[in-house]
Amino acid sequence: MFDIGFWELILIAVVGLVVLGPERLPVAIRNVSRWVGAARRMAGSVRDELEQELKIQELQENLKKAEQMGMQNLSPDLQQSVDELKKAAEDVQRPYAPKSESEPAADAANASSPTKDKTE
Repeated sequence: MFDIGFWELILIAVVGLVVLGPERLPVAIRNVSRWVGAARRMAGSVRDELEQELKIQELQENLKKAEQMGMQNLSPDLQQSVDELKKAAEDVQRPYAPKSESEPAADAANASSPTKDKTE
């Protein structure tokens, strides 16, 4: 990233020691290292988000190609992308899926059975 050698770091340390003094120099170094760490984390999160967006865009392009080809005789890459999209769509819809057929029957059986007094 920066081309700073050993002697440049020594010069920066000496100037910092002269300007800030021995009491405030460790605090200043800690603050600078926190800023650098925060900047690195922010850059990493931006990079991760961009990679995710590029992958989503690639999947969408592959899906468009697959739709144009009629979803038949797809290349392995396109078929894998289509399968990933189908799985993701199923995962998203699973919480909103209607109850299974056995559950409404059980609910109906409970509704027809005698209930406790409403005064309880």
